[in-house]
Amino acid sequence: MAKTASKKATTKAATEPGRGMNFSVYDTPEEIQRSISNHLRYTLARDPATATKRDWWICTALAVRDRILEKMIRTQAAHHEGNAKRCYYLSLEYLMGRLFHNNLISAGILEQTEQAVKNLGFDLDELREEEVDMALGNGGLGRLAACFLDSLATLDLPAVGYGINYEFGLFRQEFVNGHQVEHPDEWARYGTPWEIVRPEYTQTIKLYGHVEKQFDEFGNSRDVWSDGKTVLGVPYDIPIAGYGTNTVNFLRLWAARASEEFDFNTFNQGGYVEAVREKTVTESVSKVLYPNDKTENGKELRLVQQYFFVSCSLRDIIRRWRKLNKDWDKFSDKVAVQLNDTHPAVAVAEFMRILVDEERLEWDRAWAIVTRTMAYTNHTLMPEALERWGLPLFQRVLPRHTQIIFEINARLMQTVEAKWPGDDGKKRVLSLIEEGGGKSIRMANLAVVGSHSVNGVAAIHSELLKSHLFPEFAALYPEKFNNKTNGITPRRWLLACNRPLSALITSKIGEGWARDLDQLRKLEKFAGDKAFQDQFMAIKHENKVRLAAVIKKDCGVDVDPSALFDVQIKRLHEYKRQHLNLLHILALYRRLLQHPDLDIQPRVFVFAAKAAPGYELAKTIIHAINAVGAAINNDPRIKGKLKVVFLPNYRVSLAARIIPAADLSEQISTAGKEASGTGNMKLALNGALTIGTLDGANIEIREEVGDENIFIFGLTVDEVHALQKKGYKPHDYYYANEELRAVVDWVGSDYFTPHEPGALASLRHSLLDGGDPFLVLADFASYCECQNRVDQAYRDKRRWAKMAILNTARMGKFSSDRTISEYARDIWDLAPVKVP
Repeated sequence: MAKTASKKATTKAATEPGRGMNFSVYDTPEEIQRSISNHLRYTLARDPATATKRDWWICTALAVRDRILEKMIRTQAAHHEGNAKRCYYLSLEYLMGRLFHNNLISAGILEQTEQAVKNLGFDLDELREEEVDMALGNGGLGRLAACFLDSLATLDLPAVGYGINYEFGLFRQEFVNGHQVEHPDEWARYGTPWEIVRPEYTQTIKLYGHVEKQFDEFGNSRDVWSDGKTVLGVPYDIPIAGYGTNTVNFLRLWAARASEEFDFNTFNQGGYVEAVREKTVTESVSKVLYPNDKTENGKELRLVQQYFFVSCSLRDIIRRWRKLNKDWDKFSDKVAVQLNDTHPAVAVAEFMRILVDEERLEWDRAWAIVTRTMAYTNHTLMPEALERWGLPLFQRVLPRHTQIIFEINARLMQTVEAKWPGDDGKKRVLSLIEEGGGKSIRMANLAVVGSHSVNGVAAIHSELLKSHLFPEFAALYPEKFNNKTNGITPRRWLLACNRPLSALITSKIGEGWARDLDQLRKLEKFAGDKAFQDQFMAIKHENKVRLAAVIKKDCGVDVDPSALFDVQIKRLHEYKRQHLNLLHILALYRRLLQHPDLDIQPRVFVFAAKAAPGYELAKTIIHAINAVGAAINNDPRIKGKLKVVFLPNYRVSLAARIIPAADLSEQISTAGKEASGTGNMKLALNGALTIGTLDGANIEIREEVGDENIFIFGLTVDEVHALQKKGYKPHDYYYANEELRAVVDWVGSDYFTPHEPGALASLRHSLLDGGDPFLVLADFASYCECQNRVDQAYRDKRRWAKMAILNTARMGKFSSDRTISEYARDIWDLAPVKVP
């Protein structure tokens, strides 16, 4: 019987990607069903008659995990046997989302598990909804890290990700009277079947204390970091399965634990709260992602978080290296460390401290090892977003590292003096220590100096790094700077999130595209085929129907799936300009009120975003969108031609619902502010057309899809810089454009918030008296004109279908497999290791 089932499953597996690969008897529906039942009885100790749906989901996930762990053990054995060089990816966040469906696809047992679950009386899609998103990240930075882990495993590259096992993640977002309200995101309340605790690899790190001189028997002195407090880092591993391969890498996340969790004497004396105080304080280190740093305590917790995960990770890397290696001078032959943005930059100082203080290496030798090992990816062009730590705080938390950074800086200044004699201006810019307004440590400068590679994440971003953000460093170290345009994993962002479109693509070009996204180019020949267009757009419509149901459930708003779905989903920040989108919505609303018979294409504007808890203007923009949406959605005068919805609690699983349904992708940041963007890639891959500025990866998307298949507007980077240099005056645009003046005044009035006078006034103020730092008013007219072109294009259904298909067909460049291959070749010198 098992052989018959296996043969049927294998035959059908050839027709749909992600099904039936690496097939064995162990992966038959009968064997998987047996695994699920065994886990229910022997892991959860539950009876089928009383088991909840969540129990069944956990058991199914554990059955999947069993098969992945078998490959993971073989993977680690193969890496160990060959003493392989590994990449260690350090990131403060990983936006993993839900892993269940992706793991089924990567393990090649999706169909078999569907059948096994069906035999047990359940629907797999229903069980999937029991999983909660892993709240280990916030925005594009964390999602990029998750995509990279997927590609590293898929490409058989030996790698380990390192981060923090946040108990509560960022926050769970709710809207109350249109306002964002933050609640703890208790994603880990009931645990997760994917984590494996590794207490035997617990690391001990030190904080605070002081540095003192100690002398040996020969009278030689050395600086010693003394006293202070210790924190334990307990590792939790999450397997990362590659697609279509046997490689399974892992993500190691550190949870903070107190070195002395319980004071027995204090407890016996009646001090019950004080007895566990140290445990409570210490474990706050891994409680929440990005604690609010408006307070000094918040700043201190952020710094402690960053050092905690970096120190634990470096110690673990060294422990792993020591198993088969001894020669420090060959350390970088086996280890490549990638710093994902500036958060882990303290790794440079910590690695130096370990080598100089603990391993007793002389300075120059240690520095050579550090700089050969470390590489840095920059993700921002805004100087204010580059981390700086006030010197008093840094010195109190990390006294020895402060000394090391000052020594690195002294040697850097000697290098600068040699290149530019007597140029104190160059020294001020390049120094690791910022002098003005109280001394602070520039962590981005430390990352640049301590790394052998510094890369941007889109072609224009990398050029701007050299010309605007780090021009002096680019002149000092030109060989360090390079570009690695970001990418996304097609397994998550097409194969898993849009199964009907994936199946259609596979029926036309075969299943190889999921590992080689360039194969999507084969779809170009179908772009003008009416039958294919009908199939492609029918899938889009069904995805819109499904999203409409989510909107009804979460927002209580009825929307028409035949309307144009205009989508802006990303972190809420002024530079991403959700308020520019809002001003255009108000312009359309005003036009309809004044001309009720105005012929426009009906639109559903879909927003989803979280604003940082301390970012008041971003939260005001959310309130404004919700308030305007409430007015528009309930105004019968416009006959349903516009709807505005803001879906709460944006997360990966919600993005996976929105992206396949999008018609238009809003990528409207101020030119020169968005490093790359990856939402633009995900939306285009699923057949959404982009409206955007020439910013970040939009430029490269235009190069790939063609000018005729994208909607570009607004000032260019050079024009932005020229306008700012001349002196930007937002009032000039305000007074010159009657419609702009009307909507800016309208949104800043109390019209949309009659019960909260002045609630939205700060938004108007930011655009006028606040200087409009992101040039919203300067780009308004161009944006509205471009939106008119969108309206006209959408009326021609054949043209729109062709454009949508060509966007999907020409996204091959934006696979994270391509990006990671470039990192491995150009930065890490990392070779794949096939796992038997």
